[in-house]
Amino acid sequence: MTQATPGKRAGRLMLIVVWAAALFLATRFFGAWEQRQENPNTQVTSAHGDGYVEVQLASNRQGHFVMTGQINARPVEFMLDTGATHVAIPEGVADTLRLERGARVDVSTANGRTDAFRTTLGRLQIGDIVLTDVRALVVPGLDGDQVLLGMSAIKQLEFTQRGGTLLLRQTTK
Repeated sequence: MTQATPGKRAGRLMLIVVWAAALFLATRFFGAWEQRQENPNTQVTSAHGDGYVEVQLASNRQGHFVMTGQINARPVEFMLDTGATHVAIPEGVADTLRLERGARVDVSTANGRTDAFRTTLGRLQIGDIVLTDVRALVVPGLDGDQVLLGMSAIKQLEFTQRGGTLLLRQTTK
């Protein structure tokens, strides 16, 4: 029976450590890459002009406009939904944000009819665009962590879409 020399054992151990580190780094890199593909607007920048603030957003691979923003100074991920009458918030996100639930309402969604609860967002922010007292709904049946940015917020802005870019503009005068 032959014993491996100490140098050989250390070499194997180093090889295992290098492979483990490479796998870890590859997983982190591709996870971040995948997140950027889903939400290309994690860092929203704003442009200021005479009487307006605007943000420019890129669409993701599916053609959706997904962006990072804030509700009541807490980070959330929004997906623009011009077909939604109100901002729609999944129940788990509403719990995290500690949003109060008001009157129960019946709503129609892509998945059919469901109950939701009225709420008001004190502050909604995308880049330097800030909206206050925005009507919203807490929707228990809404899956995921994305907040649907519906018309109760969007109607307060000017918006233009060209190709894979969306320009949101808030007048400040």
